[in-house]
Amino acid sequence: MSIIKQLEWRYATKKFDSNKKLSNKKLDTLKQAFNLTATSFGLQTIKLVVIENEKLRASLVEHSFNQKQVLQASHLLIICIQNDISEHDVISYYNNIKTIRDTSETILKPYREGLISMMQKMTVLERQQWSKNQAYIALGNLMTVCAIEGIDSCPMEGFMPAKYDELLGLQAKGLKSILLLPVGYRANDDMFSAFQKVRMPINESVIEL
Repeated sequence: MSIIKQLEWRYATKKFDSNKKLSNKKLDTLKQAFNLTATSFGLQTIKLVVIENEKLRASLVEHSFNQKQVLQASHLLIICIQNDISEHDVISYYNNIKTIRDTSETILKPYREGLISMMQKMTVLERQQWSKNQAYIALGNLMTVCAIEGIDSCPMEGFMPAKYDELLGLQAKGLKSILLLPVGYRANDDMFSAFQKVRMPINESVIEL
């Protein structure tokens, strides 16, 4: 399979076939891909919410500027960030490194203290923005994996995060919704699937020095 061919096949799906569902295997691939996404320092301050329940997704359409993909898709993926990053988050991360790699405390201590210090120098809004940057990395990774797996997707920023957070109880989990990614399979009558991609020539978008 050519990765470039699959990326050419990918498009922001405007209409999904609601009768076609992702297999558990495909869904598990997306979950693992999210968990394996590169994040700054390896500190995972983002979470993935997966919604299959159609009734729940139907209630979200009006808070998604009536974009029907939220309901039509097989599943709705919501990328969230933590409301804040605490010292405990950093300590927990380095404890995990110690457990998995058996890295000595002598090596870990300066890195852990340096990251704690860096986070403490930021405001809450700056820490949230830092996490948002990681969310966009995860979105790009998921879209690429979807293309390789032959899964259609549609990245969305156009929704009302506060309403999502309220309806899904994300506030109680210390999370804020940031990005949506409905996933599934395109409808045969989605005219956008036949459109040619519009991109700059490579020599205009890529600068070689």
